[in-house]
Amino acid sequence: MTKQLDKVNTQIRLDKYLWACRFYKTRSISRQMIEGGKVDYNGHKAKASKIVELGAKISLLFGNDRIEIIVKQLSDVRGPYSVAKELYEQTAESILKQAKQKEMQKLANSMITYINTKPNKKQRRDFKKFMDNMLE
Repeated sequence: MTKQLDKVNTQIRLDKYLWACRFYKTRSISRQMIEGGKVDYNGHKAKASKIVELGAKISLLFGNDRIEIIVKQLSDVRGPYSVAKELYEQTAESILKQAKQKEMQKLANSMITYINTKPNKKQRRDFKKFMDNMLE
């Protein structure tokens, strides 16, 4: 076992586990996300003091994505990412949803046009006419 996993405890709080898995930067942010209803434990809303068990399914908001993980190992030590990613396994459904969401985001971003210049006088008049016709 690595040094980070030597200090394995049999009873670990949910907020501490999510912090050790590097999903949230601090335990207080982890606790706020749990209390805010952004984390589900085995399909139910959980409290920060919930004891994590092996094989449990945790659904959480990570950035803008909702991911589902399965607990593989327990640790209350926040180590490097290479060690932390061994503590859980992301479900196949979650990986597919995440890929689909990224593709949709790319598609949405490609449809956005960015204007780098101010409209000229003719464009401003046309826009004003258009808005006046819309309001009538």
